Amino acid sequence: MSKAAVRSALIAVVCATVSMAASARAQDFGLPVGSVAPVASVQALDGSTVSLAQYVGKGPVLIQFWAAWCATCRQLMPSFERAKQLYGTRVKFVAIAVSANESLERVRRYSAAHKFTHQVLYDARGEAVDRFNVPATSYIVVLDRRGRIVYTGVGGDQDIVAAARKAL
Repeated sequence: MSKAAVRSALIAVVCATVSMAASARAQDFGLPVGSVAPVASVQALDGSTVSLAQYVGKGPVLIQFWAAWCATCRQLMPSFERAKQLYGTRVKFVAIAVSANESLERVRRYSAAHKFTHQVLYDARGEAVDRFNVPATSYIVVLDRRGRIVYTGVGGDQDIVAAARKAL
């Protein structure tokens, strides 16, 4: 089994575990608050390569690691959309689809069906998942304008409005 397949399977198991938890708390998993965000290469929906370096340190950013099959991610969507309505002119919203049981074509179709207006990327090789130490889908990382992590969280009950506010 390839490293990417093992990583994808592990993410799926952790996601299921987190989804069953009554409540996930911010800063329980992933990268430490206060650290500088890593960079990685992912794919745009047109298949081109995108470096996350274009976001880190260039202004406030909210990154969500998600999957079309993730029930917890769907639970998080109203809060994500509300935060985007309130802070979308001052905070860049980026969704990175993980490759666990996911394909670029499925991400394209899902994004189109839901009329996403934020940047949607696909982590085909799991590079961003590895570098951001993603514990599960629904993982949110918020960066301030300098590229420092000001919030991380996982689970469907996160207050994305409050998380986005921390970036300002």
